[in-house]
Amino acid sequence: MIKKQRFKLTRVAGLAAAAITAVVLAGVPIANAQVQRLAFSGGPDGGTFQFFSNGIATLLSRNVEGVDVSNMASAGSVENLRRVNSRDADFGIVYAGDLYLGMKGQLTNDTAQYRNTRAVSFLYGAPAHLLVLEGSGITDVAQLEGKQVAVGPAGSGAAASAQRFFESLGLWDKIRPQFIGYNQGASALGDRQIDALWVFAGFPNASVIQAATSNKVRLLQVWDAAQQGSLPQDHPYYVKVVIPAGTYPGVDYDVATISDGALWVAGRHISDDLMYQAISEIYSDEGLAFMHSVSQAATAMTLESGLEGVVTPVHAGAQKFWIEQGKTLTDDQK
Repeated sequence: MIKKQRFKLTRVAGLAAAAITAVVLAGVPIANAQVQRLAFSGGPDGGTFQFFSNGIATLLSRNVEGVDVSNMASAGSVENLRRVNSRDADFGIVYAGDLYLGMKGQLTNDTAQYRNTRAVSFLYGAPAHLLVLEGSGITDVAQLEGKQVAVGPAGSGAAASAQRFFESLGLWDKIRPQFIGYNQGASALGDRQIDALWVFAGFPNASVIQAATSNKVRLLQVWDAAQQGSLPQDHPYYVKVVIPAGTYPGVDYDVATISDGALWVAGRHISDDLMYQAISEIYSDEGLAFMHSVSQAATAMTLESGLEGVVTPVHAGAQKFWIEQGKTLTDDQK
């Protein structure tokens, strides 16, 4: 009798296990199996990229059902491009220039073509500042020929953008670039050790404030100069930005300059439905209000600016959203 009962219990347990296995194989969710875990690759701790990636990851995890997005630290734009392209991350932040050049296999010392990463939206811009001392007599970019120009540390995004700008004007081989950081450059400008300072960052920038507070400076009109060379054709992701009069001490005029956009990107492997849900959440009134509270730079995030500087394909799920917002996508964005 006892043997028969044991047999019945064993048989029941076996049937139950088989039933659970069948449920799992059939794709019916049990416990937390339905939670989709995704990774958002941001930037160095404390940097602007990290504020944005953490903010977006937090919002998506909180408000998109069945999704848990973790925030990842990274070295920045190019590493994020590589991670998303290889599916080591699902979302990231990449400069429009790096995305454009990466798709073409034209990144510095990297001929790989990164074609699995798609733009989602514009987050904020990093505009160029080109400073000289007011008493130097330099009023035009062309007058920098033969001059010492601080362009940022070697290998930095600032130095790369300076090289693209001056090359487009045929000046890169005619200036004397100094590969030093912004703070050091501001001090060197005040001490007359250099003739000009290139800063590629959001405004107001602390180093530019430092230079303008200690000395009477002039900001050159970079946008107008760029139109005289090949930059618009060679690097179409640069957009026009105006630094308003009064942003810096003693600079009482508007300065038109070029800006590279930091973009939210996603892997092609992200489903269209999920991407549509994600961007709809971030660009809702509540989502934008939250992002604007995360970083001052995020105030540039608006429905109007959503595709600014985007010259590469947009994720299909994001395309649907932007078309609903009345945007007309260019051939490059499709």
